[in-house]
Amino acid sequence: MTIGEAISRVRNQIKAVKQDAHLTDRFLYSIIMKHARFFMHRQDNLNRIMKYNSVFQTIHAYDLIEVDVAEAECHCINTGCKIKRTREKLPKMMEGYYGPLFRTISSVDLSKQILPTFPMTFKQISKQSTFKYNKKKYYWFLNGHLYFPNIDWDAVRIEGVFERDVNYLNCEEPDDCVFIQNMNINIPEFLFSEIEQLVTRDLGIMIQIPSDPGQNASGLTN
Repeated sequence: MTIGEAISRVRNQIKAVKQDAHLTDRFLYSIIMKHARFFMHRQDNLNRIMKYNSVFQTIHAYDLIEVDVAEAECHCINTGCKIKRTREKLPKMMEGYYGPLFRTISSVDLSKQILPTFPMTFKQISKQSTFKYNKKKYYWFLNGHLYFPNIDWDAVRIEGVFERDVNYLNCEEPDDCVFIQNMNINIPEFLFSEIEQLVTRDLGIMIQIPSDPGQNASGLTN
């Protein structure tokens, strides 16, 4: 389902006209996403997210740069040392119980997977006497960026649940990209009916939708 289709479904449900000053596409999308975040967080709590392949998207090569390690709040290395960080902040992601919903972060060619950690956890790992034999690669998420304390690559591959379609980041030419309304909305179809009901309930109070015999006192369809 695209963002435009999701908004149209809500408009049809509340019988609102597009020209209504209060019900812009942006406003409707914001309410849809408010409820979508809640349901996706709940699904992650139930350990169900990973089976919904359709909600995961891949950024095939996200550029990295060198930054001072102090920026990453990692105190395991003296200031002046460099580690890798994503050049740009990641597109807004859906949040799960433990933070942004990543499935895999790896080398661009998929040959090496990078494991999640935290700055202080990596500090403890790096102090172990056997660390020099540790071939694992690590990352942590902080303030919208990914940090990589022990890789020297120019880019990484990121697979996760983003709030909007991120195919534009894989476009080789601008003409290959799509308008926001045509981007996919990464919500499992079976959840959208619940989201649609809650959005309708919220908007019903604001625009005073006429009562319908098919609705109960809470505004949800029976």
